[in-house]
Amino acid sequence: MRPLPTLLALTLAAAFGGFAATALRDGLRSPAEAATPALLPAAAALPASANGAPMPSLAPMLQKVLPAVVSVHSEQHVQVSPFGNDPIFSRMFPELTQDRINQSLGSGVIVDAAKGYVLTNHHVIEGADAVSVTLSDGRTLKAEFLGSDPDTDVALMRIPAQNLTAIPLGNSGALRVGDFVVAVGNPFGLGQTVTSGIVSAVGRSNLPGAGYQNFIQTDASINPGNSGGALVNLNGELVGINTASFNPRGSMAGNIGLGFAIPADIARNIMGQLIANKGVVRRGTLGVETQDVDARIAKALGLADARGAAVTRVFPESAAAAAGLRAGDVIVGANGQRIDDGEALRNFQGLQSPDAKVTLDVVRDGKPLQVTTGLRESARDGGSLDARLAGASFGELPETLRRQGASGVLVTSVAAGSRAARSGLRSGDVILSASSGGFDDLDSFRASFARSPRQLVLTVWRSGQRGQLLMQ
Repeated sequence: MRPLPTLLALTLAAAFGGFAATALRDGLRSPAEAATPALLPAAAALPASANGAPMPSLAPMLQKVLPAVVSVHSEQHVQVSPFGNDPIFSRMFPELTQDRINQSLGSGVIVDAAKGYVLTNHHVIEGADAVSVTLSDGRTLKAEFLGSDPDTDVALMRIPAQNLTAIPLGNSGALRVGDFVVAVGNPFGLGQTVTSGIVSAVGRSNLPGAGYQNFIQTDASINPGNSGGALVNLNGELVGINTASFNPRGSMAGNIGLGFAIPADIARNIMGQLIANKGVVRRGTLGVETQDVDARIAKALGLADARGAAVTRVFPESAAAAAGLRAGDVIVGANGQRIDDGEALRNFQGLQSPDAKVTLDVVRDGKPLQVTTGLRESARDGGSLDARLAGASFGELPETLRRQGASGVLVTSVAAGSRAARSGLRSGDVILSASSGGFDDLDSFRASFARSPRQLVLTVWRSGQRGQLLMQ
């Protein structure tokens, strides 16, 4: 095998070891990173009443919320060599390699007191060998990892259900810009802390480094360690899971009022899938290829605005084909959500489960129409594509990698002793190309097998190397 080009190697490196953290980079700083807080002068206390009327206070609501917000402690055992990552010297002097325990702090939210379910961020517990949770009453409990989804940065744990308090899940879809919200978490490891603000925006996407995105933006301070904590409304309902703050100068520069939270509706859906599918999230797909609508395409298709995802190909046996979509259609909305380009459509699909019903706003021949369809699961069984792939299952690359320019499909599992295994295919391999034809994602990979090639040769990336496999 020969080395993969550096950019793609770095890009795809995140696909292994739990697909790496969905920590937000390039200016989007994960609150799980440590930083030293600046000391601010204490504000003067407000009077308890004014003109005989009690002053408004969040204390009664927070009295119910605070016991449900926990601190999350994760530990990861790593091997440290004085020769860094050099494999030759590390093998020559194994006695110099030392064990080190990396520790990190974050936050979590108890959402089911009877079952002990705790939601947090994937990047808080990613790669951890052990996770414990400290409750507001001081108890520290060992947590059981139930599953996580890197592309939405949601993780689910379970702790012993003994005298727990949970936060009820609210309707994040009802949030409006200007609604008051309160963030609760464990910033900088200081302990339980409350900050307040308003909803600055909803439906935020196109943030660097993140996967599927539909963030709530708030000016409530979200600092390192707040990751996985609660964003609640004034009724004490969970409307979001705090995940990151944006600051081009990094967390050391302090809060600038740009915090982001995963909507509770998404967290609820992911949690349900992790429970039902034994820690795995299944996603649906329409089965189309699209391109962004520019001014030239808009004029050619008779569109009033240069926006939308123009359908260039409808894959056979897909949800889109069953719904009657065809090349030349322009998708401008989905379930009432505005679709401005192909990335927005891909982001929308990535947040839908396979059994979701979707109503698309489409422009066809210059006229608007609505199409309702059910999605189909994006995962593929190799044997249904080609007998030489029997025993292998394929999935999409993590969306975080696609946003960095990667393309291909991921081998999610290979059954021991199967035909695919005997040819050398392994779980975790990334298929970059194949003799069956060109492809960019799972739908086009499937379509490339419309005519089975005489010889099936896969170009595979594995452990930093690229090579070819002849499938027997």
